[in-house]
Amino acid sequence: MILIIINRLFELYSFAIIVYVLMSWFPTAQGSKLAEILGKICEPYLSFFDRFVPLIGGISFAPIVALVALRFIQSGFNFVFSSIFGFLVILV
Repeated sequence: MILIIINRLFELYSFAIIVYVLMSWFPTAQGSKLAEILGKICEPYLSFFDRFVPLIGGISFAPIVALVALRFIQSGFNFVFSSIFGFLVILV
C-alpha cells in the first residue's frame, strides 16, 4: 500500500513537470498562479539538469533528462523498498 502511494507521488511529480514545461511554451500561461506554484515545485529539480544538459538549437532537453532520471530513481526506490520489505515478509 505504501509503495502504491509513493509510486503515485512519483507519477504526480512527473505530470507536474510535464505541465510546467508545456506552460513555458505559452507566454500568457507563464504568469499564471498555476505556473508560479509549479515553478516552486519543479524548478529546483529541473535547474539541476539545466546546469549539465546543454541547449541544442536553442531548445533545452533538460526536462526530458530530468524525467528519465526521475523514472530511474522511482525504479531504484521500488527495487530497494520491495527488497527490504519483501525480505521482512519472508522472515515473518
